[in-house]
Amino acid sequence: MRPVLAEMRIQDLGVIDEATLELHPGFTVVTGETGAGKTMVVTGLHLLSGGRGEASRVRSGKPKAVVEGRFEGLEGTPAAAVATEAGAEPEDDGSLITLRSVSTDGRSRAHVGGRSVPVGVLQDLAEQLIAVHGQNDQLRLLRPAEQRGVIDRFAGAEIADVLTEYRSVREQWLAVTAELDDRTRRAKELAREAEILRMGLEEITAVDPQPGEDTELVDRARRLADADQLREAATGASYAVSGAADGDPDAPGALGLIGEAQRRVAGSDDPRLRELEPRLAEAAVLLTDVGAELTAYLDSLDADPAVLEQVLARQAELKALTRKYAADVDGVLTWARDAVDKLSGLDTSEEALGELAARKAALATELGALAATLTQARSVAADALAKAVTDELGGLAMTHSSVQISVRPRPAEANDPLALTVGGVDLHAGADGVDDVELLLVAHDGAQPLPVHKGASGGELSRVMLAIEVVLAHTDPVPTLVFDEVDAGVGGRAAVEIGRRLARLSRSHQVIVVTHLAQVAAFADRHLIVDKGIHGGVTRSDVRTLDDSERVVELARMLAGMDSTETGRAHAEELLGVAEGEKHDWKLSGKPRPTRKKRQS
Repeated sequence: MRPVLAEMRIQDLGVIDEATLELHPGFTVVTGETGAGKTMVVTGLHLLSGGRGEASRVRSGKPKAVVEGRFEGLEGTPAAAVATEAGAEPEDDGSLITLRSVSTDGRSRAHVGGRSVPVGVLQDLAEQLIAVHGQNDQLRLLRPAEQRGVIDRFAGAEIADVLTEYRSVREQWLAVTAELDDRTRRAKELAREAEILRMGLEEITAVDPQPGEDTELVDRARRLADADQLREAATGASYAVSGAADGDPDAPGALGLIGEAQRRVAGSDDPRLRELEPRLAEAAVLLTDVGAELTAYLDSLDADPAVLEQVLARQAELKALTRKYAADVDGVLTWARDAVDKLSGLDTSEEALGELAARKAALATELGALAATLTQARSVAADALAKAVTDELGGLAMTHSSVQISVRPRPAEANDPLALTVGGVDLHAGADGVDDVELLLVAHDGAQPLPVHKGASGGELSRVMLAIEVVLAHTDPVPTLVFDEVDAGVGGRAAVEIGRRLARLSRSHQVIVVTHLAQVAAFADRHLIVDKGIHGGVTRSDVRTLDDSERVVELARMLAGMDSTETGRAHAEELLGVAEGEKHDWKLSGKPRPTRKKRQS
């Protein structure tokens, strides 16, 4: 099941008080008399797609307008990923509810799956789900970038793969070009910066600081400066533990006293007293170790003024580094490592610049080859697309018209920073290649091809756009297509052909069409009507689904305003019968009934 917009609810938008639109997964048509509010349906879809919300659209006397949509079949699609990333929660049946409100003070709010989200999330969802084609949207066909995109969509992977590789190589080419230009332009500045870094590294290397050395030197300097006091304290502690060095019996120290205690308890006749002897022995061992450590400490004390002077001199060297490069020695070492890395990117020697220039030239050659491949592929695709669109126009009351698509390289202007030599010619290397694409319309055989915006009327532009959509239907990733009066300026047989093509399009997409032509409406799977009436002195519009009999009445009105005559009803029933018969044949054959085309000489 493809994703579809199953339902849309509109509240207080323009003339619509409150309405719920149940949309068919195939072809839904919306009709109604002029001024009834059909445009508000498209406006609602625009709002639901994250379009600009205008306070003037809010129904008079109401605080805000609300549009709510329910999408089905999103599981496993990119749209579902967008919703999940936004924190949205699907309904129990798997559908996703989106909501947009616009208040009279201009504030706009959006919700997806019960979660308040930025309006941009609705726009991201719409890119995956809905494409609205109104009269203003036809202007997109006038943009060269859009026309180039039409060719790329039509060609599919044949162009997409080359374009992906082209963009990747182009990014590398731009990066190398920027680096080469930067190094060349800033050669003197970079050379000075590199010289400063090298001088700093030489200074640090000469001092050769070690990690944590500054902290160790502080402790050592303190010991050297206080050596006499420390020696006195350690000597006194040693005497107290081990006794006098000359063995004076009057100063035995703690070890001598504990030895005497051992002898006294060991010679006692009382077992309880003798039990204390091992504990005294342990104390003697512990004091012996302490005495040895005190002796070692005394031996390590250095009161030589020359050593202290050396330590202070070393501290001065390290402080000179920390004043310049970092707060401590470890920071200085970090600066040195960073400087080495930075120096590798500041090489402005002829060798380094030569390597960059060679790399740029190699990438330019590769990029030029890819650009030429893109141009060739687009030229082939343009011819095929032009033929397919021309064939579609044959059944849209444009029998004598044809479409041409021009693909030509875009020359680089003087001093163009994106100039790329392709086939010996300097071209502008844009993100999508070097091609300018233009859609041309030939009004009749022998006529001069003109840009479509000059050679086509508003109605013809609508039909050209519809023909392109039909041709591109198999490549369009958006499942729901909305057309707002795409049949403007046409009638008769052309209107029937538009209906046929929209019905054909609905076999691969959900199609929603706002129309004033009965010939188009007859091909729909579901017919909605916008009714306008006065209730309690207030003008209101509603949207409802027509049953078969109501549909005949509406089509008769659309044909000639003859909803109450037998002739009008008969014509409407005949039109419905033809449309239903053709759709039935399509289902049986798996393809639309072939359209007869003829060209008049």
